[in-house]
Amino acid sequence: MKKKSIVLTCLSVVIIAVLMFGCAGWPPPSEGNFKTPTVTLSHVELVHYFGWWFYGAKVKPTKGKAGNNGAPLDYAFIFEITNPNKYPILLDGFSFSIALEEFGLNRAIYPETMWIPAGKTNQLRVHALFDVRPVQMSLLVTGGFRLKEKGVSFWDQMEKWWTEAPNFSYPINVNEGAAIFKADGVTRVVPFKATFP
Repeated sequence: MKKKSIVLTCLSVVIIAVLMFGCAGWPPPSEGNFKTPTVTLSHVELVHYFGWWFYGAKVKPTKGKAGNNGAPLDYAFIFEITNPNKYPILLDGFSFSIALEEFGLNRAIYPETMWIPAGKTNQLRVHALFDVRPVQMSLLVTGGFRLKEKGVSFWDQMEKWWTEAPNFSYPINVNEGAAIFKADGVTRVVPFKATFP
């Protein structure tokens, strides 16, 4: 009698599970039914702001060692990622380049994974830190000719970006974006780009 009760209980659980999942209409992921997720830039936030300053290696600091140091800009890029599929998908790679006024200056990478439920939208926050010295080097190497055409020094250009950052008075461009999605053997790379504001 005890064995029959255990068998009936187990059988009931299996039947309920089959009915729940079967009635839910969740087809298994395949290349044929995988719908491309969308990646949209919601907005950009200036997370930390320290003003505009720079001091060179010859300046004697109050404490510590001298160096070429400048104020950082800490941006957060908030994306909305929508899964149009009838099954959950895994975000397994996310990166993009960043340009201020179309000067390519930085690359952001989100190294974590994230599950996105069927038919839902997740928010993803990715931080990108800008420092005066690396931005200066990037401008001199890749943007020198464009600065010359504009008749602007790299110091003036950077000062504009740092002092006007709280007002978002210049375009911040997300370029070369790539999001990698996976679902039970199906992999899809979705390109994206955006401009804020």
